[in-house]
Amino acid sequence: MTQQVLFIQGGGDAGYEEDAQLVASLQTELGAVYQVHYPRLPSDKALPDFGWLQQISDEITGIRGNVILVGHSLGASMLLKFLSEKQVKKKITGIFLLSTPFWSGDEKWMEGLTLKEDFAHKLPGNVPLFFYHCRDDEVVSFENLALYGQKLPHAALRPINSGGHQLNNNLFLVATDIKSL
Repeated sequence: MTQQVLFIQGGGDAGYEEDAQLVASLQTELGAVYQVHYPRLPSDKALPDFGWLQQISDEITGIRGNVILVGHSLGASMLLKFLSEKQVKKKITGIFLLSTPFWSGDEKWMEGLTLKEDFAHKLPGNVPLFFYHCRDDEVVSFENLALYGQKLPHAALRPINSGGHQLNNNLFLVATDIKSL
């Protein structure tokens, strides 16, 4: 049976197009036993979460069977927000987050992105959680990885020496960890 993977894109006007290369790498590395779903998530700038929490819910619900979740950048942080604030009825096999920003601050625009203080205790239990971050990420500071490590000591942290924000469009390491489940 084919294993289902849902990849949530990063933000920005070209986020979907830029992350398509990450998705292609992941699908190639995983092979035909996995099917990577890659929906375009349009942003509704009138909503504090850009409307992404509802879209993520709809996408997870639409997948048949268990699901592996992968998110990049804004998509990774929105997956965490969704999983810590909404009830998920679908069995999640693993969570894999790339270049994940840890939103903090009092700016009004961040309200829909910031995790609640107790988010770590609200995530689905007994689900493997992995974070990947390149030391030379030019968009999301590498220090964000350590922040998640402090809040989620059970998570596997995968620092990568180089690859920038897009991890050189090479998700071999992520695919290896997915296959290990």
